[in-house]
Amino acid sequence: MGYTVAPMAAQTPDASRAAHGSRAALPDFDFGSLTGRGRTAPTTALLTRPRSYEETAAALRASAAPDGRGAVARGLGLAHGDAARNAGGTVLDLTALDRVRAVDAEEGLVVCDAGVRLRRLAQALLPFGWSLPVLPAVSAPPGSGGATVGGALAVDLHGSDHEGAGSFSRHVVSLLLLTADGTVRTVVPGTPLFDATAGGLGLTGVILSVTVRLRRVSTALLAVDTERVSGLDDALSLLSLTGHRYRSATAWLDLLARGPAHGRGVLTRALHVPVDALPPHAREPYRARAGLVSGSLPPALAVHAARLPALPAALVPDGLLGTGAARALNALRFRAAPPRRSRRLWPLTRPLAPPPRLDRAYGRSGFVRYECAVGSGHEDALHRIARAVARRGLPVAAAALQRLGAEGSGLLSFPLPGWALALDIPASARGLGRFLDELDEEVARAGGRVCLAHDARLRPDLLAEMYPRVAEFRAARAALDPAGVLTSDLARRLAL
Repeated sequence: MGYTVAPMAAQTPDASRAAHGSRAALPDFDFGSLTGRGRTAPTTALLTRPRSYEETAAALRASAAPDGRGAVARGLGLAHGDAARNAGGTVLDLTALDRVRAVDAEEGLVVCDAGVRLRRLAQALLPFGWSLPVLPAVSAPPGSGGATVGGALAVDLHGSDHEGAGSFSRHVVSLLLLTADGTVRTVVPGTPLFDATAGGLGLTGVILSVTVRLRRVSTALLAVDTERVSGLDDALSLLSLTGHRYRSATAWLDLLARGPAHGRGVLTRALHVPVDALPPHAREPYRARAGLVSGSLPPALAVHAARLPALPAALVPDGLLGTGAARALNALRFRAAPPRRSRRLWPLTRPLAPPPRLDRAYGRSGFVRYECAVGSGHEDALHRIARAVARRGLPVAAAALQRLGAEGSGLLSFPLPGWALALDIPASARGLGRFLDELDEEVARAGGRVCLAHDARLRPDLLAEMYPRVAEFRAARAALDPAGVLTSDLARRLAL
């Protein structure tokens, strides 16, 4: 991944040539099977991996043939839902578009292609004294590099710092969007096309590049505070007090603990560490800028994450992670956490609270992520969801709660002022579909919503209740793409 430090205007791609003047050959196409990160419901599509804007435009034109099933762009495939799948159609893998085109180290701006991985971008920016404005998601699998820049905008990514930082689109200055008619448009915030694209799941066009405003940092470190919480009310109370003191916060919850311990968990909060707050022996590397490279810790402060071997999913039978095993894992995780630990130094580019590496333990059928948001004042809905999980005995070994800040401008953006709760559940769990339907209704009654990036089963009749601006989105999409060239399994399922 190369990058240059240059005036921003000098790095603007020739958008018109990409769309109209190109004679570039089509990239290679091949049939392949795709799933989301949870490995559920694989679908087969025509896959292509364009290496330039010109090839991307050529591939989109090819998918617009009258007998085609359209196309959708895809990044790393870390979302759990079907938004980046297109059964029988074309899927544009944009991970080869991975150039950082310019860094303005004075103004704190970066221009990069849609396929650039967020964690690699963060590592590239740290030597200039800047970091990404949204912290990496805690759920990204090790070694993945997190989401891509284009994927982060397409789902309007929210990190563990959403209450203060907002979601990804809040920090986007402009983007280049290849629309279904072959036009490349420069899109800026405050316009209807921007609002339809931010969180629009790739249905308004193919994001080619994004200009992002960065956050100034003086070290590559966070100071992390960890403490146990006695239950859901305790977690809600502490998270409510977090926003003005910490940059980010998230709580892991044990929803399988019995009796008074139900909902206990571990709260992780972090704030950026300035140079002068470091121990004296660790300050000089940062003053010399060497310590900023790659988000590394000075050797004297280094920490090491446990890396457990993972069996191939095909060798793990369904049902291995049953309720008993999940309950035992939760108890072990709770007891392993210190009652309270303050100011542990942690690299800025690593997830704050790495989840257990359970992906393979869910078995051949994979797992479902159920993520919902409810507004402030509807905490009772979270209690009902937590009790429902315990009552059904679902083997939930990963449940994360966080505070959300202001709602963004995206017509289909997920966050709203209040709370987000995410559950990872084995797809083989008995009665799971019916149970999740009940949770959907509970969330809708509370004025909340489920995260479409992770959804592959929401009933269409609930969509308008959860996303009141969906009619605006449908109208914008119909005007941009009347032939439905840009489409996906999610778009067909929810009639978007």
